[in-house]
Amino acid sequence: MTRRLGPGKLVIATHNAGKLKEISALLAPFGTECISAGALGLPEPEETGTTFTANALIKAHAAAQASGLPALADDSGLSVAALDGRPGVYTADWAERQWFEGAPGRDWFMAMGKVEGMLVALGPDTPRDAWFTSVLALAWPDGEQAVYEGRVDGTLAWPPRGAMGFGYDPAFVPAGETRTFAELHPAEKQAISHRAAAFAKLVAEQFGG
Repeated sequence: MTRRLGPGKLVIATHNAGKLKEISALLAPFGTECISAGALGLPEPEETGTTFTANALIKAHAAAQASGLPALADDSGLSVAALDGRPGVYTADWAERQWFEGAPGRDWFMAMGKVEGMLVALGPDTPRDAWFTSVLALAWPDGEQAVYEGRVDGTLAWPPRGAMGFGYDPAFVPAGETRTFAELHPAEKQAISHRAAAFAKLVAEQFGG
């Protein structure tokens, strides 16, 4: 049996408001008070891992050490079958503007356009299969850790649709749906998302009987 979280504060190792809101909603039923690394003024560690698991652990351990509290990090991304799994762990990097693309920061529409441009270049019959992966890493200040992984498969849509998601959500249609993640109500997305699948594993181990 892995170590369990008790009630109280949990640092969510993110500076992303959308991700914090989604994770907080998933943990609310368990008496967990979520606070973001951004709200605590914690620096973002350099994500030097080459897998989702490695990067999630880097973020979780950094937040736990800096705050003295248990921390939860998510590393997630979009993988496209026809692009050999790219952007994968570099999902967020594809959204970073280069010096010739405007002010520094992330432009997710630009990132979705890069993916679409590469698919178009491969030809009109290129499969549009894709999947989102989410790895959740829990870390305690003493170094103990636990990891949970979830995945959701689907296809890519163009042009992007919807305004309720974040990241690549407007371009991703989960299997069995005609709407993109960004067209789904947050409660609908949370029921089927890659993050929800990872959370189901976390909840079963951390809060189950």
